[in-house]
Amino acid sequence: MNETSRTAPSLTVLRGRRIVLGVSGGIAAYKAVEVCRRLVDAGAYVSPVLTQDALRFIGALTFSALASEPARTSLFDGPDPIPHTRLGQQADLVIVAPCTAKTLGKYAAGISDDLLTATLLATRAPVLVAPAMHTEMWEHPAVQENLATLRRRGVHVVDPESGRLAGGDSGEGRLAAPESIVAAAATVLAGPASQDLAGLSLLVTAGGTREPIDAVRVITNRSSGKQGYAIAEVAARRGAAVTLVTTIGRPAPDNVEVVAVQTAAEMQDAVLARAAEQDVIVMAAAVADFRPKAPPNRKIKKHEGIPEIVLEPTHDFLVDLGRDKQPGQVLVGFAAETDDLLANATDKLVTKRLDLIVGNDISQPDAGFEVDTNRAVILDAEGGTQHVPLQSKSDLAGVILDRVAALLRQKRSE
Repeated sequence: MNETSRTAPSLTVLRGRRIVLGVSGGIAAYKAVEVCRRLVDAGAYVSPVLTQDALRFIGALTFSALASEPARTSLFDGPDPIPHTRLGQQADLVIVAPCTAKTLGKYAAGISDDLLTATLLATRAPVLVAPAMHTEMWEHPAVQENLATLRRRGVHVVDPESGRLAGGDSGEGRLAAPESIVAAAATVLAGPASQDLAGLSLLVTAGGTREPIDAVRVITNRSSGKQGYAIAEVAARRGAAVTLVTTIGRPAPDNVEVVAVQTAAEMQDAVLARAAEQDVIVMAAAVADFRPKAPPNRKIKKHEGIPEIVLEPTHDFLVDLGRDKQPGQVLVGFAAETDDLLANATDKLVTKRLDLIVGNDISQPDAGFEVDTNRAVILDAEGGTQHVPLQSKSDLAGVILDRVAALLRQKRSE
């Protein structure tokens, strides 16, 4: 079996759909131009709505030239006396990208003091927001509570990425990639047709484990957990009941149960306790191979000299998962390698009795740990090989889950 592309949902679901593209006032407003272009290229009818703050960063003429109708910027700037009602009633989907903290707050509070927020309150169409702001703002309790409120109301959220921000610093809060926003729009509009994982239980692990040296210091690795979180988010969108076992303290995707752990032993206990009830297990975490033996329960002082750290192997519980795999269950492993990728990934696939293994070369600066993109080779137990080119981790998550869905169908037909 050798599959080369994603199958669900296709961007063809955007063809002929009326989409209001709201743009609020952040530096990421320039990326909304690419979102607009991609939507139009997919066949959508796009109505741009820019806030007055957005006009400080990008011109309305740019959107008017690319979109399906001229950009609107005010409740009172055209012949239509109630433009928000027309836009809201006719829309199949409303997207806000970027969605600033200010717009999130107004939407959550029901404040409609401009065309965009009035349209948001006047529509019964699904709404997709893509927040973008500085890390400190994104992590503020008020912003997170507003997001939680909107999520409870059924608003779809494309979480921001980590990376370089305005001002030169880096962190969480950068607007998601335009292709990820458009893919999320297709998923929302596909509705039940995209729910190919509905009724299934999926467990995914994320992040690098932290093995204590003493009460303060740890041995860990560079895993950011981004790929595991992307898999959890996309699987939840596609209808799965998702459990995320993670070492990373970042906001969870929509409708995902989070189990926080730190060490390899804690992750092992959390996963094995839940494994039997899962239809799919995706081991995306970077679990430590070694840990310090008998670390003290106190901080080692500098004046005591350099401590002698004796390492011992951690238990490879992925072997347990392969040995005890339930009938019909799909088990996916990951292989982060710096050399001999195919050979090492194939060895893990076979020895650990996996259904799929996702191998990625972490020596490449644009893929693997800490970045928002990845390239991979996916191997299956039947000898199939699929090379996945560089793309966002969200898109790679979709490719992996397409393979999982196909395997589930195959297992159930046997």
